Amino acid sequence: MTGGRDGGAGAPTAKHHALLAAVIAAIVAVSAAIYVGAAGIPSGLYGDGAGDRTTLADGRDGGKGRDGRGNPAAPASTGTWVSSWAAPPVGGEPGTEMTGLADRSLRNVVHTSVGGTAARITLSNLYGQSPLTISHASIALSAGRGDAAALAGSMRRVTFRGQTGVVVPAGAQVTSDAVRIAVPHDGDVLVTTYSPTGSGPVTRHTYARQTSYAAAGQHTGDTTGAPYTEESAFWRYLTGLDVLSRDSQGTVVALGDSLTDGSTSTVGANNRWPDVLSDRLREAAAAGRDIPRYSVVNGGISGNRVLADGLGRPAENPSALKRFDRDVLGRTNVKVLVVDLGINDILRDPDLADPDAVVGGLKTLVDRAHARGLKVVGATLMPFGGHRGYTDARETVRQRINTEIRAGRVFDAVVDFDRALRDPYDPRRLRPLYDSGDHLHPSDRGYTRMAESFDLDDLKGGAPAQL
Repeated sequence: MTGGRDGGAGAPTAKHHALLAAVIAAIVAVSAAIYVGAAGIPSGLYGDGAGDRTTLADGRDGGKGRDGRGNPAAPASTGTWVSSWAAPPVGGEPGTEMTGLADRSLRNVVHTSVGGTAARITLSNLYGQSPLTISHASIALSAGRGDAAALAGSMRRVTFRGQTGVVVPAGAQVTSDAVRIAVPHDGDVLVTTYSPTGSGPVTRHTYARQTSYAAAGQHTGDTTGAPYTEESAFWRYLTGLDVLSRDSQGTVVALGDSLTDGSTSTVGANNRWPDVLSDRLREAAAAGRDIPRYSVVNGGISGNRVLADGLGRPAENPSALKRFDRDVLGRTNVKVLVVDLGINDILRDPDLADPDAVVGGLKTLVDRAHARGLKVVGATLMPFGGHRGYTDARETVRQRINTEIRAGRVFDAVVDFDRALRDPYDPRRLRPLYDSGDHLHPSDRGYTRMAESFDLDDLKGGAPAQL
């Protein structure tokens, strides 16, 4: 190219224009690719079970600024996205079919497995019959164990594709943008949503063993717990909390029934066996043991079965086979699956359960996990002698299933809950120390013993090679 520096050069040619346009287009394309790759922005709605997103976080606030309730716009530090807390949606909340919970702020209290430098949430409208409008959402650290008040300075606005609100279609779920917030391990987090209009039935996880809260009006940004005068024994809409962790390498999902959900454990104590297993992993890592640095999230649903669904469309309390993609593969960066299922298949079958069918269902879960590279640890079925559903015939079915599990013909590794908790003087029953009193569910000490019975080395490695 030629031309003077005094402005006397001739006009650029069409060829020059084309070259300049091509250079600009290339710069824009490269810049966009760098931004998207660094941001790791969730796609919003998803339903294919894909959950492995291990990129930089982007805490966008849509230009709202950093006023203490904002969502800082600068990308957070590097790390690995993992699930820190989860609760499968179980069904629609009775009494909310017509109006939902319009003009209400719902403050869910959840307990983290691992901490991180950023967080994102997943909201579900699976059982809703109309679109769910969330106009405001926030995340904060609890000022105290299970308190509705937020720790000073921790309140952050949650956005969805840069917007403060989102509409979740009936039957769908949505994941938020990443929010830069220092989330602690083994801590309580407050996730608050506000819906200006009704969209019933409200999707919930029924037996939380944790007190959450509700307030009339829009109070998502309130740090005080004063407006939150209503208490709730279940989690509403919220089904997942991911964190960007510098320490954790992946996620363990515990797929189970009420024995995993923590039924009969002390409310607010976080003494379900997945909670205690998470503590064991963290303590072992701190002591320098060569064990995986994993989070542990709870995929238990009380009453859940391997084979049979609950009633309704969509089915409330869907079988493990039906919910596997959503509640296992849909969690973030899953590495290991732990399965503790089968008791309800025995207890709730109007006829005598077929042990071969239950074992076949468990093997199908394992095959699907292996197809995604997951290692699977399986639990033996604990005794229930003395429970109202006990019969000698059902005990025989339990023993046959346990024989297959112990023989190594079902799972990659076995945790023997039966041997750890049974009464040595009457193996058909739980040891009294570990029995909550209903002869089926453990006491707090029983749940702790379940977690202690794991060999942490069994969580190493992946799915066996396919020959």
